[in-house]
Amino acid sequence: MTESQSIARRRDLFFQLHEKGCFVIPNPWNIGTARILQDLGFKAIASTSAGHAHANGLPDGAEGLEEVLAHYEAMAAAVDIPLNADFENGFAEDLQGLHDNILRCVATGVAGLSIEDAPQGQEAGLYDFSTAVARVHAARAAIDRTGRRVLLTARTEGYIRGAPDIQETARRLRAFGEAGADCLYAPGIKTREEIVAVVQAADGRPINFLNSAAFGYTVDDLAQLGVRRISVGGTLARLAMDSFLHAAQRIAGEGRFDDFAGVVSNAELNQRFAKYLE
Repeated sequence: MTESQSIARRRDLFFQLHEKGCFVIPNPWNIGTARILQDLGFKAIASTSAGHAHANGLPDGAEGLEEVLAHYEAMAAAVDIPLNADFENGFAEDLQGLHDNILRCVATGVAGLSIEDAPQGQEAGLYDFSTAVARVHAARAAIDRTGRRVLLTARTEGYIRGAPDIQETARRLRAFGEAGADCLYAPGIKTREEIVAVVQAADGRPINFLNSAAFGYTVDDLAQLGVRRISVGGTLARLAMDSFLHAAQRIAGEGRFDDFAGVVSNAELNQRFAKYLE
């Protein structure tokens, strides 16, 4: 199978995963974590802007387009399962720039990409409604222009950008679906009532739920609520960083190495990754 055939196969698989049932799409932040998740049996993975930025010593949203595209290309080439790109706001304010950047994102080999309705790097505030819808239209047009089957996820960020309004969230998701989004996503919703409202607004389109905290939901719980896709955002990366911080702080502050007890061995990790040298 050629590289282009392999990419096309992964893209077809990604669409199939969204057709029925409910699946988990965890978020690795480098090649090693991507390969481990693949080996654990996950059917697809998604990048995390926060996880990758923090690993590079930057706040979320501070990485540039070239660095992010190189990251996607390396991740897509390192695994045999679909990769969805957290493409933030498309790294452009104007529609032409958004269009051009999406063409470049598709060329990295990703199976899907998500576009947010908030400016890059801002902690609060969304694009106005008409602008946000126009950006989804532009993203759809860019993907269609490539002739590639790449899944478009449209995100509305109100619940994590200081505007937690379920009616506006539902309004935007409905409009994004009508503008051509294949999957819809409202990060930050938590309650069953919010999840049901988002699923209803999607009108049959797949919904991604961000399970980024210990909400108590299982995959079965979310499936029964109508969720089709479950991601974890930067939480796995933060879990790793949390362990690192605790261990390093204890060494620095107490001179103790207690947190090293029971950690995975170098030999086990070597064994996990040795097959990728073949």
